[in-house]
Amino acid sequence: MDRLVVMRTFATVARSSTFSVAALELGISPSLVSRHVADLEEQLGVRLVNRTPRSLTLTPEGIEYATFCERILQEIEDADAALTPSAQDSAEGHLSVISPKWIGLMDLGTAIGAFVEKHPRMRMRFELGGISDRPYDFLDRGFDVAFHARDPRDSRVRVRRITELPFVLAGSADYLRRRGTPREVNDLNTHELIAHTNDAAWRLGEGKDLVHYKVQNAVVTTNAYLVIEQLVESGRGIGLIPRLSARRALASGSVVEVLPQLPPQPRSLYAVHGPGGQTPERVKIFLDFMTAWFRARNST
Repeated sequence: MDRLVVMRTFATVARSSTFSVAALELGISPSLVSRHVADLEEQLGVRLVNRTPRSLTLTPEGIEYATFCERILQEIEDADAALTPSAQDSAEGHLSVISPKWIGLMDLGTAIGAFVEKHPRMRMRFELGGISDRPYDFLDRGFDVAFHARDPRDSRVRVRRITELPFVLAGSADYLRRRGTPREVNDLNTHELIAHTNDAAWRLGEGKDLVHYKVQNAVVTTNAYLVIEQLVESGRGIGLIPRLSARRALASGSVVEVLPQLPPQPRSLYAVHGPGGQTPERVKIFLDFMTAWFRARNST
């Protein structure tokens, strides 16, 4: 069976977590969805999905391959969009976007400014903060697109990966002078740590060097990366913060990267939008532009 067809089916299954919901989105039968996944597992020679009568979960290999499928399918979609400039000229109307504050600092404002410059007939509403943990709440509030740093995997919305957000483990220069600079992961045990509520463990390094460091007895735990960054810069301890928002402090030397040999795993930036078989043209054009803009920025 065509590899791209089964990859698209598997990516949809991974997002929806059920064959039946994936079948509805794809417009095919659940039995055909199951067959596509089975064919893909046979081609790869590895189990991608754990099936039980009541649930469906991805294996570790399935999680990794789902990410690969999403990237490949997105690159194909982006290439197709780049070859149809006439569609780009049709961008007009109103578009409402919401984002958590800390993500809003990741050059989103600059990217949106470039978007409205390229498409002067578009009118944007861009709000920071007040975003709900419910992945579909933004639709009830009248927004077309919501940015998240986690894939909500909810069948009531559609998700597109836009870019990667790099993070850095850091402490202020003053703090590290007072307390010493960690040379290995276990040295963190003797330091004051500042943690995000959703970061029970820090994923440091990659491949064979990947380490899951469980943060225990943090001096401050918060649900805001902006607060972590402020506490790090004021010398209260070591924390995991977005590299882009901390770039000026890193460049000046007031904040110093800790354990640079084990850089934190980046987070993905996702754009979440409404369900349905046909994405509104203005939303598709916006998502195509944002994906291309961040890809160009990351390549320089």
